Amino acid sequence: MHTREESLYIDVGGGERLHLRRIRHATQEDGPPLLMLHGVMGNGRIFYSDSGKGLAPWLAAQGCDCFVLDLRGRGQSTPPISRASRHGQHETICADLPAAHALVRRLRPDRPAHWIAHSWGGVHMHSCLARHPEIAAGVANAVYFGSKRSVHVKNLNKLVEVDLFWNLAARALVRAVGYLPARGLRLGADNESDRSHLDSKRWAKVAPWIDADDGFDYRAGAQRVALPPTLYFAAPRDPCRGHVDDVRRFRDESGAHIGRVHLLSRALGHRHDYDHVSLLTHPDAAADHFPLALAWLLGDYAHVRENI
Repeated sequence: MHTREESLYIDVGGGERLHLRRIRHATQEDGPPLLMLHGVMGNGRIFYSDSGKGLAPWLAAQGCDCFVLDLRGRGQSTPPISRASRHGQHETICADLPAAHALVRRLRPDRPAHWIAHSWGGVHMHSCLARHPEIAAGVANAVYFGSKRSVHVKNLNKLVEVDLFWNLAARALVRAVGYLPARGLRLGADNESDRSHLDSKRWAKVAPWIDADDGFDYRAGAQRVALPPTLYFAAPRDPCRGHVDDVRRFRDESGAHIGRVHLLSRALGHRHDYDHVSLLTHPDAAADHFPLALAWLLGDYAHVRENI
C-alpha cells in the first residue's frame, strides 16, 4: 500500500502524553481526516499492524488521513498504566478526545473531521460529542464497530464475561494490583486504570448515562446536540460485548440523528459471521465491509442500509 506513517504526541498535563499514529496516503494530501479510537483493554493497534494490515492503512490507501489515538497509558502513550494512574472516562471525554480533535483540526483545517471507534471507544466518542456541541459541529460523521453502552441482553456469555469477569473478578484484580493488568494476563491488548475500569463497569449496567465525576447527563446532552450521522456496525457472533440489540439501544439513546445499524452476517450478504474483533481484523473485511464504512465517511448514506 502506498502509505506513510508518523507518530504525534500531545501533552495533557501531569506528565501524561498521548500518542497518535498518523497513517496517510503517500502522495495525496487533501483526503478526509479521520480520528480513530479503540475500546477498553485495547489500544490503537486494533486499527493497524506493522505489516500494513487493518482499517487505518486500508483507508489511507484510499486517500484518507488517519489519526489513531492511544488513550492515556495505553499503546505508546506515556506513562503506562500503573497503580499510580488516576485517570478515567472523565479525562477521556473532557480532555483527551478534545485535545486529539484539536490537533487534527490544526493540522487539517481544510476539511471537517470524521470519527471512527471500536467497541467502548464509540461510547467515549458519543459522550464527548454530547457534552461538547462545539466539537460535534466540527465532525462530519462517524462509524462505530461493535459499540454499545449498557448490556441488556441475557445469555451465558453475558453471565461469564460481564457479570462474573468484568464486574467481579476484574474488580478484585484491580483492588489487589491497583489497576487491571489485562495485557499481562492476556485478557486484552492493554491495561485499564482503576477508575477507567470502574467507570465502564458502571455504564455497562442497565443504568443512566451519567458522569460519575460531575453528574453530567450524557443522554440529555445527546438530545440537545445534533450528533453527526453515525453508522453502527454489529456482528452476529458478538453475544454480549456488542450484541446487535444493545448496539441498537445505544443508537436509540443517542438522540435524534441519522443512525443506521448494519449487521455483518452471512445471511444478510456478507462473507462471514463476524465477531467483536474480527469485524475489524478479518482478512476479508477490506473487501467485504470496509468499503461500506468509506462510503458512509464520504457522505454516501443511501449506499449503506439498515438491515435489522
